[in-house]
Amino acid sequence: MRDRVSRRRNATVQIMLSPASVLPQLLLRTQDAMSLLVRGHPQTLLRRALGTRLHSETLAIGLRRDLDCPFVHPTAKLPLVIRPLRSGDDLSILNIDQPELTSDVLFERLSQRRLINAGLPTCWVAIAPDGKVCYMQWLVAPSDNDRIRAQWDDLFPQLAPGEALLEGAFTGDAYRGQGIMAHAMSRIAVAARDFGARWVHTFVGVTNTPSLKGCQRAGFVPFQQRSEAWRLLRRRVAFTPLA
Repeated sequence: MRDRVSRRRNATVQIMLSPASVLPQLLLRTQDAMSLLVRGHPQTLLRRALGTRLHSETLAIGLRRDLDCPFVHPTAKLPLVIRPLRSGDDLSILNIDQPELTSDVLFERLSQRRLINAGLPTCWVAIAPDGKVCYMQWLVAPSDNDRIRAQWDDLFPQLAPGEALLEGAFTGDAYRGQGIMAHAMSRIAVAARDFGARWVHTFVGVTNTPSLKGCQRAGFVPFQQRSEAWRLLRRRVAFTPLA
């Protein structure tokens, strides 16, 4: 009985679409920390939350797509419906009570749930033939620069008119290796035309080869490098053009 209740509870993550119900970032991160501790992953909390902020350096590649350039969407291995996230969508790909989750997978799912509960517009999803969300990613407009800063501080440049940001790409474990990211990302990027964007930006860690390949298949071209350095709880972010 408990397992059935758990599955129902996690099939749909709570979605707070109204700005009036956005929780403070500190509270959301505290909830994530408690989830890691309760599920027996204190080492991940120490490594990800504390260790990273004491001394670390992370490099990412900035990629962009020019929507004025004609582009044919890459195909996925299954038919997909691409649209904004709706309240009641099946988000079981973010189930944090699934048995035997590794600490890294749990951390990744918690991060996605935090983005949803932060109310950042606009989360787009790909719906698989089984009716479930199999992929998600946020398409953010310049009008939400303040929301970007509140969510990530200075991790991303301020968007200028005619620009958009794609962030938070996530493919459910059971749906990976089917070309979903490239297809969905390509189609989501085009939606930036609705708010007048020509250039769509995204950032991917330099060691995340599958995502880098997926972005390039979706029409994105590397143009920038970002360095994120933490020293004793203080962060420095720098952007460098690629030669």
